[in-house]
Amino acid sequence: MKTAVVAVLGGLLTLAGIALLVLPGPGFVLVAAGLAVLATRFSWAKKPLDYAKDKAQEGVEEVAKSPWRAAAAVLAAMALVALGVLTLVGVDLPLMNAFTAVVLILSGLFLIGTVVFARRQEKLEQARAHRPAGQRGTAGAYRAAPHGN
Repeated sequence: MKTAVVAVLGGLLTLAGIALLVLPGPGFVLVAAGLAVLATRFSWAKKPLDYAKDKAQEGVEEVAKSPWRAAAAVLAAMALVALGVLTLVGVDLPLMNAFTAVVLILSGLFLIGTVVFARRQEKLEQARAHRPAGQRGTAGAYRAAPHGN
């Protein structure tokens, strides 16, 4: 019974994610979530899940390294949120209903959170790389001084 529930739930999440790859929404996130659910019972789902995780990490790193990409992503996220809010307050937009409005708002907020996380991680990495050798950093970590000094 558990295997059937996992198969149905994972399959539905994955299919919804695939649909949201072309529709507004967090498609890649749902694909990864569906594969993660499927991987709990089916070993074949682990390989595509690893691929999805790698692609998600690459995307986060690209946004983190490029302020222009980060700005474009935030603008796109704000547009998604705005469309969702407009629909919820009663503006009649084509192909929109309350459900799609909520999905758009959540997608936009998730995207903004991802960009903020990625940019903060990049700044931490830059600070860590530029810290003088032999000085303590955060969390008890420090770079060793070069030999001979």
